[in-house]
Amino acid sequence: MNPSATSKSTGNTLRVGIPWRTSQEERENTRQKLDYYFAAVRKAGAEPVEVSLQQSKQELGEQLTALDAFVLPGSPADIDPARYGSDKHKKTSDLDRNRESTDWAILDHALQNSKPVLAICYGCQLLNVYFRGSLIQDLRDQRPESIIHGSTDLPPGAVKGDVQHQASFAAGGRLASLNGATDGTINSSHHQAIDKAGENLKVTAHASDGTIEGVELTSDSNWVVGVQWHPERMAGDPFSERLFSDFVAAARTARGSVMQKT
Repeated sequence: MNPSATSKSTGNTLRVGIPWRTSQEERENTRQKLDYYFAAVRKAGAEPVEVSLQQSKQELGEQLTALDAFVLPGSPADIDPARYGSDKHKKTSDLDRNRESTDWAILDHALQNSKPVLAICYGCQLLNVYFRGSLIQDLRDQRPESIIHGSTDLPPGAVKGDVQHQASFAAGGRLASLNGATDGTINSSHHQAIDKAGENLKVTAHASDGTIEGVELTSDSNWVVGVQWHPERMAGDPFSERLFSDFVAAARTARGSVMQKT
């Protein structure tokens, strides 16, 4: 492991842990999509730090202690349906046990230590399952009336890439405040979504078909937001950039509170 990955934050440098998207991408050092998250965090004023999915429990715990906040990224893998009491659907993608357990440990640590979490796509789904919620395992199969949420929903021969669609944001929620309005446009690249929202999570964003697009932790003691879309791939979009900036600002505030206590 890179020694800098476990060194504690110094000065004004905020360190944001981002786990690898999959074990395979880590083994092959395939970083193209991971680096979108790194770029977004850097632009917001913090230093991203990769979190290995191959660490021992002790190594992971030591690294998490040295970090100020966490982004849980998307992934081509899906979450084990057994975690929310369901059988595996035929359309559920391969699982990545290391990614699941790493995200789980991150949430345990972040919630116990009041460290901010921005959970994106797969990360948002795992956040929901962590709080005892459930998932729709395939929107196209289980919710055939849903709108297009990803390139896998497009007909053969269609130009691939992030799909965009309208979304509505709950008045009074953090997402609506950051967007500056209760409606807007988001990108979309997923085939699963939140079904039953987890305990202590408030649904604050929906697509036009009712698909849950955003959740926020109801507790005021921790900045925890989950979004189903990919703000890291919306460079130049004011809403997306404000979301990352607010997350980093929350990390700065949280670290200041910890330092005052110590």
